[in-house]
Amino acid sequence: MEEIGIVKEIIGPKAIVVVQRQSGCDSCPGGSICKLSGNDAEIEAVNEVKAKVGDSVRIAFKPYTYLKGTVFIYGIPAIMLIIGAIVGKEYLSRFLPNIDPDIISAIGGFSFFILTFFFMKVWMKRYEGKKEYMPVIIEIME
Repeated sequence: MEEIGIVKEIIGPKAIVVVQRQSGCDSCPGGSICKLSGNDAEIEAVNEVKAKVGDSVRIAFKPYTYLKGTVFIYGIPAIMLIIGAIVGKEYLSRFLPNIDPDIISAIGGFSFFILTFFFMKVWMKRYEGKKEYMPVIIEIME
């Protein structure tokens, strides 16, 4: 995935780049590297090409990192919802025989689903600010 934007600020080896906000910005897993404001988004990117403030640049998101983030944000909660539903129906319903197993299944599924988001919030803190997970400025546009 690539974006074209203008360098707004240089912060050490990183740059803040203003790009036009896309329709997918609202559901993007990279929330820790972007700040959304109006029709623009500010992306923190590694400045490998030594761009300066005001330069028009091309930013690339590493495909592996983008895919990994997407799976982390969407795939793991979906899997945990299914696992929670199975655990609820097969195991928890034995301890609560007076309650419909389908209700226990739904409670188990949504409980695992919600717990996954708390776990992910803590886990994502480990990766914030690491260069290998950030977009990179790959080219200064003419």
